[in-house]
Parts: sequence; C-alpha cells; structure tokens
Amino acid sequence: MAVSRRLFLTATTATTATALATSGAALTPAHAAPSAQAPAEPAYRIPIGPGDSAEELVRKASLVRPTERQLAWQALEKTAFLHFGVNTFTGLEWGTGDEDPELFQPGALDTDQWARALRDGGFKLAILTVKHHDGFVLYPTRYTDHSVASSSWAGGRGDVLRSFADSMRRHGIKVGVYVSPADENQYLHGVYANGSPRAPHTVPALVDGDDRTGKDLPTFELPATDYGAHMLNQLYEVLTEYGPVDEVWFDGAQGHIPPDKVEKYDWDSWYALVRALAPDATIAVSGPDVRWVGNEGGLAREDEWSVVPVKEKDYGRTDYALPYDAPDQGSRDALLEAREVAQYLQWWPAECDVSIRPGWFWHEDQQPKSVEQLTDIWFRSVGRNSVLLLNVPPDRRGLLPDADVARLREFRERIEAELPEDLAADARVTEGPGVRTLDLGAPVEVDRVRIAEDVRHGQQIEGYAVEAEVDGVWTAVVSGGTVGASRVLPLPAPVTARRWRVRVTASRTRPHIAALRLYRSRT
Repeated sequence: MAVSRRLFLTATTATTATALATSGAALTPAHAAPSAQAPAEPAYRIPIGPGDSAEELVRKASLVRPTERQLAWQALEKTAFLHFGVNTFTGLEWGTGDEDPELFQPGALDTDQWARALRDGGFKLAILTVKHHDGFVLYPTRYTDHSVASSSWAGGRGDVLRSFADSMRRHGIKVGVYVSPADENQYLHGVYANGSPRAPHTVPALVDGDDRTGKDLPTFELPATDYGAHMLNQLYEVLTEYGPVDEVWFDGAQGHIPPDKVEKYDWDSWYALVRALAPDATIAVSGPDVRWVGNEGGLAREDEWSVVPVKEKDYGRTDYALPYDAPDQGSRDALLEAREVAQYLQWWPAECDVSIRPGWFWHEDQQPKSVEQLTDIWFRSVGRNSVLLLNVPPDRRGLLPDADVARLREFRERIEAELPEDLAADARVTEGPGVRTLDLGAPVEVDRVRIAEDVRHGQQIEGYAVEAEVDGVWTAVVSGGTVGASRVLPLPAPVTARRWRVRVTASRTRPHIAALRLYRSRT
C-alpha cells in the first residue's frame, strides 16, 4: 500500500488569488468582502469597493507590489513558445481530438537544436505545448491513450516533454509548460463538459498497474469536476516528473462543442496544485501572476500598467474588470471606470504573445516575420513594460526551420545593435525628488533612451520627460506617461549633450527611478 503525505488544499469558490500568489501550498478558505474602508498596506492585491473615492483608488493603487516570482518573470523580458503536436502533421491550428496518434512522426526530433537556437536568440525561458486543445499529449501520460505513447514513433517510448526539459536546462533556459484547459479528445470520451458536479478528488489517482504504487507520494484532496480531476492528474505528472517548472501557461479556451455544453474550469484547484508542486512558477495568462495583453500581435499599449483592477469569476479565476482589449487598463480614469465591478487592484503585468509565422503551428507555406517586424514588436512590448512571448513552431521533422533559426539570431543581433553599450554606464549620477541626472563627462550623441522604475516599490510614474542640457538650457527630447519595469524610447532625432536627466512630471506617490540608460544605435 502506498505511503502518502496527504495535503488538504481547501480550494473553494471563496479562495482569493492573493493567497495563491503569495503562499506555498496552502490556500485561504475565505476572504473578506471588498470594502472601501479596509486599511491598505503594501500588498500584491488590495480590495476596493464602489464607495472608494478617486483619491482612495489612487492611494490603494500606489500600494500594490509585485511578488518575487513576478519580479523574476519580468526580468526575463523575452520568452519563447513552441507550438508542436499532432496539429503539426494535420495542418490544423485547432485539432479535432479524434486524430490517429500514428500521425505524430517527428523522425528527426532534436530538442537540443531548439535549445541552441533559442539560446542564440537570447531567450531565457521556453514554453512547450504539452497539450493543445485537441487533447494530444506530448509525454506518455497515464490518463489518456491520445498521446505519443500510442504512436509508433520512437517505438512507442517517445517523450517530447522529457527531451524538451532536459535540453532547455542543458542550455541554460528555464522550462515552461502549456497544458490547454480545453480538450476535444476528452469531450469525445464523455469527460470534458459532461455536466458532472464538483466533488472531492484525491490527486494523483493511481491507475491499474501504476508504476507509482507503493511510493511515498504527496497527495492532495481537491474539489473538481470529472474533467477538472483529469487535468489535475496530468498537471501532477508534469510538475513532479520533469524537474523544476518556471511557468505554467493556461488560456481560457473552451472546446469546439455544442453551445449548450460548457466545462466550468476548476481554476482554484489547478492553481492550488501548481503552487504546491511548483511554488516558484508563474501562472499565466489565465492565472493570478500574468495577464494576456489582449491581442496576438505582440503589442502592448502605449501606457501599459502592471497595477490593474480585477475581479474573480468561475472558481477563483483572476479576470479583467475592464474588457481585456480595453485601450486603458490602469490609469486614474480606468480605475474609476472599473470601480463598480472590480473587487481588487492587483499586480497583473502584461505578456505579449505573437508567432514568428502567421500560424501558431508550423505550416509549409508560411515564412517567418522580418527582422524589422520583430524589432518593432520588441520596442512595443519589452519597451512598454511587458514581456514578449514569441512562438517559434517546430516542423514535421521535429526541428526549428533553418529560416526561423537564422531569424532568431538576426533578431537578437538587431536588438543588440539598437541598444549597444550603455553610454551612461560610468556617468556621475545625482538624484533629487523625482529626478535622476547624469553627467557623462563629455558631450555624447544619443538616439535611444531606456528608463526603469524600481517596481519593488510599485508602479508610480504617470508622466515623465527626458531632457538634455543643450547650450546651457534643459531641453525636452522625449516624454510620455507610464514607465514601469522598462520603457525604451527611440528619440525623434539624435541629440548630443553631456548632461541628461529624466524628470517625473506626474506620479501616484514618490517614484523610485531605477535606471536612465543612453545609447547610440548602430543601425
């Protein structure tokens, strides 16, 4: 009989993402209703209510802080997505769930080639589509036959996830996993959207002949539907058998199923299991740590706030209080607009996803974006307080195409040429209230500027001006609204000056400027 260490995770509809984001395995069983009178101390998430004044909303927003895992995620700046699966062989973007697993035949699979290409492209984390909406699984799961184990590829012993995780770590790249909430195959088997009620489930549920029988396994008691339990068991496999995972990526897609069918996802239980088994992993983008920017073009808003109004829906899912594609998610006006429906102000930074090709999966007739297109996307994502998630799909051989590999390297080289050495690295720095001044010692020509807030103290800057002392007069060269973790600004024209400064013109509370960097591009 297996010796287990059972943890009871009280994931309920009242669970808050505050506990999910800031604690380990345990979840709080309840939370107080949002109240305008609630005292606010610095926190990842702060309650608000319809009675909060405009001034109180701004005060609370100024107190919202990122967690350590969010800070680590933001520092990555550029991450990779790898859409790979049975769709690669059918030519579909969204599979049907009844595909013959025998179609999956990546005869030249080389995940070390993927890792080398991503490393040379400057990526620090890569996310694999372990399961897409079709339900086909890229490792030999115990819970469905719709997986690589049912293909003759590698003699039925293939494991793409194992190879991927080992290769990424071998080349210094962090590992992320995407496990789609939607599952067309499980719908065909009567599990997904079958109308089952939530009930307590022990995770993992051992199957006949399970190789884990008799082992000392941590087990969990969590509420879930039939399909929710299926997901929990697969998440358990992924998070306990493949080494450390640094990002777990969920979307909110529902299956292509009749309109009277729906699977209400067990978000609170899924989050709880991730927090227990991978406490350092960020949960994106249907998750409490990272939000979807609202488009699949890789483009952040001109002013992208990391502090945004949110509400909870379904079973604890963090959701937008304003429309996901609203042009403004966090300004003073946005806070007021959301006040009637939002429950919290939360640190919920934006991830900008886009594919290097028109499709997310590989298609023979498609080609990668140009260096110019990718560079523009970088400036409008990483340069706007967001993280870029760039999809690079392997082909039917199981390799990244030569054109894509070359484009990744060219993209990294182009950004390095756009922002070469920091001309202000050795400058004499003086600080004043909301001002950072640099003396370079001699006049220098500059055409790119990078500003950063110390977001450990929150996101405070609402307006700024970068100025250069020209002929003894401080002259504005570029200005804008938000800064956040990173704001990268091409100047309208090169400016030559010895002294430079960034001056905060509006902020929620005292700003903390972390950096003012100056560059002369080589492009």
